[in-house]
Amino acid sequence: MARTSPSFTLGVEEEYLIVDAETLDLVAAPQALMDACIRKMGKKVSPEFLRCQVEVGTGVSATIAEAREDLANLRRSVKEVCNDFGFEPIAASTHPFAAWQEQKFTDKERYQTLEKDLAGVARRMLICGMHVHVGIDDDDMRVDLLGQFSYFVPHLLALSTSSPFWEGRHTGLHSYRLSVFDNLPRTGLPPLFSSFSEYRRSIQTIIDAEIVEDASKLWWDVRPSARFPTLESRICDVMPKIDHAIAVAALTQSIFRMLHELSRKNQRWRLYERFLIEENRWRAQRYGPTAGLIDFGIGQIVPFEDILEEMIDLVLPHAVALGCAAEVESARNILRDGTSSQRQAAVFDAAIAQGRDTDAALKDVVRSLVAEFSEGV
Repeated sequence: MARTSPSFTLGVEEEYLIVDAETLDLVAAPQALMDACIRKMGKKVSPEFLRCQVEVGTGVSATIAEAREDLANLRRSVKEVCNDFGFEPIAASTHPFAAWQEQKFTDKERYQTLEKDLAGVARRMLICGMHVHVGIDDDDMRVDLLGQFSYFVPHLLALSTSSPFWEGRHTGLHSYRLSVFDNLPRTGLPPLFSSFSEYRRSIQTIIDAEIVEDASKLWWDVRPSARFPTLESRICDVMPKIDHAIAVAALTQSIFRMLHELSRKNQRWRLYERFLIEENRWRAQRYGPTAGLIDFGIGQIVPFEDILEEMIDLVLPHAVALGCAAEVESARNILRDGTSSQRQAAVFDAAIAQGRDTDAALKDVVRSLVAEFSEGV
């Protein structure tokens, strides 16, 4: 029987931080704020691990344009509710100066269990991300594409970086979020599985051992969703500018279609040694798009601008088929504008150059993130 083509539908999840409009520090949002969000957005909004966080998720979108419209509406709605309480949302993976020790946990059984299981590692989880679901209905195809997609994880991370600061210090990393997140178990690049049944057997082992209750406790950079017939890319920092987020989501969708089309021709993307991909992952985490990635074919570091052009050329026919060619090509704008990590550092450096102290400079960074949250929505 001929294999049915995947739907390649989209779903985008973003996690936001909530800051006081005056002090710009994080706030423990009252339950009334979450209640108001739920009245306005229904099941598309939910609390997160910490009370200073909120998560939104689009519906199942047939096209990137539909996903953008949904996500823009969610951003507008979150901002409206936050403003009613004297707060502002920001879409950055770390807060520039807040202390994790001072945050309060959401009173929800799932999060209480996480804190109990993960102890001090969980308490530092003052981080946010963006997840992109792509509809791939066939179980074995999801697992087959899982390993191949890992090659592109560093590329997407480099474009999305938004977490250069941690507790008032410039860390020197473009994605400090990963330094925090990688302390959890079952994170990083996914293992290689030969079939969906092998994947299920492996996961069932730790479920039967009562280590986890289900596959939602796998926090790999990309994973088969535990709830939907999708592959879920989880590598990205959340991005302040919605147009940048949509560009990365379109690239993600197009990469999956490109890999699937290879399989229809009895071809596949080469599976490189995990440690090689991890080296590029580290380079993206440390340098964002500023220092290039390793081209494994020629064994050299290639400027990220060249790598992005190659990636756009590679997936563009698939982006055309999906109706997201303009969004894929707009990924070039991320390099033009700078990633959020680059822009945050520039705001901080400019404030210091003007004679402002560190605290004032960091508040300028938060103000810039507040402004960017609504840009384009």
